[in-house]
Order: sequence, then C-alpha cells, then structure tokens
Amino acid sequence: MLRPRHWGGHLLLVVAVAATTWLGFWQLSAWQHGREAEARDLSSAAPVALTDAIGPDDPFPGQYVGQPVELRGSWVPASTLYVSDRVRDGGQGGQRGYWVMTPVLVQGGDGSAVPVVRGWSPTADAAPVRGEVDLTGWLQPSEGSGLPDTDAADDVIPEMRVASVTQRVDADLYSGFVVVRDASSGTSGLAAVSPDSIPSVSAVTSLRNLLYAVQWWVFGGFAVYVWWRWCRDTVEALEREQEAQAEQVGSPV
Repeated sequence: MLRPRHWGGHLLLVVAVAATTWLGFWQLSAWQHGREAEARDLSSAAPVALTDAIGPDDPFPGQYVGQPVELRGSWVPASTLYVSDRVRDGGQGGQRGYWVMTPVLVQGGDGSAVPVVRGWSPTADAAPVRGEVDLTGWLQPSEGSGLPDTDAADDVIPEMRVASVTQRVDADLYSGFVVVRDASSGTSGLAAVSPDSIPSVSAVTSLRNLLYAVQWWVFGGFAVYVWWRWCRDTVEALEREQEAQAEQVGSPV
C-alpha cells in the first residue's frame, strides 16, 4: 500500500479527514457562539435605536439579545395576543398568567411592525391600547420550543413565536420582539415584565450548527471506512495475485 500508485488514495483520505474535521469544529464553534450570544446579559446597557440594532427584513442579530432598544410608532390593537403560562415578576408562589403582546408599527421601519410585550396579566384580558407610543424595552429573539397551539382561533398563544404573530398582523414583522421597560402608553393595569422572567437560553439554540458539526465528523468517519475497505480490498487482491503466480510457478510444465 506504499507504492506510488496508491499515494493518491492516501492523500485523498488525508484531505477528506482534514476538511471534515475542520468543518465540524467550525460548526461547533458557531453553535457555541450562538448560545453565548443569546445568554449574554445586555439588559443594563445603554439603549440603541431599534432600527440600528435590526432591520425589518434582517435575521435576528445574536449579539443584541437582551439589548435595550428605543422605538416610536403606533399600536396595532386588533392584533393583541396573550402568551400563556408566564410567571409574574416577584409573584408569590410563582403566580402564572399571561404576557400581553401588542404589535407596534415602527416609525422608520418601512411599514413593518415589531411585537411588543406590554406587561403581565393574570387573565387573557387587558385594556385596549391605541395611538402613538414611545417606548424603551429589551430586544429578544423569537421563541421556538415547538409548543403546539391547541386553539388557533383564540387570542392565546403558547410562546412568543414571531411566526404565530405573523398570522394575526397585516404587516411584515421584525424577527424578534421587545419587552417593555418604559412606555408612554400601553402598560396601565399590567404588571411589569423584567429580563429575569424571560425564559433562559433554549436547549435548541443554534442546534442546527451542532448537528452540522456531527454530520461533518460522520462524513470524516465514513471516509476513513471507505479508505480502510479500499486498502483491505487492494491487499487481498495483491495476495490473490501472488498466490496465483505461486501456483503457476509450482505447477508442472
């Protein structure tokens, strides 16, 4: 197997294993960075304009998870939804209720709206809100643990998933949502929601990158297996050839 005619096969294996190993670690690094970005605490940072942190058609910027943002716009009261099974900040015994979410048409957002969590309510009911608003809040990525919506016809959703809100709003939506810290309107009668009550980093955050890493390493392992089979078959073929030659030499003329 060390003959020059076999060097190409060995070199191909080295290249394949090196490439799949590097690609696997690259995806693993992307997975780790994605989780670190989502877990980073920016809740006390200085606010930035929403439109500076994320554009209407942009994917969610991981480096801005929890970043305080400022925005001005108009409430879309007809699209108010209630996110179920949310614990009240400082609630005795972990009192559970609902986040009240109403989208805001963002001024300077090219007609796009951003879902805004106005506060917490013990019931799926809140005073209507309308008109313009100036607010500061914490930017959050869309939730997506896969909880099913058992009744798509009501105004209650199981998690703050932007895709669920999209079906109820006649406007393009930003890829994240904002939890109100201060607002000129919309919070009356509602308990505040703080970053402490926002769900922690999901186990599936950047999971696709981790799966890609495993996939590349599996490809590398398969390349080693193919190389081993090729070596074995080549050696066996050489042995059979040598045996045949030996039989020819030993046979009577």
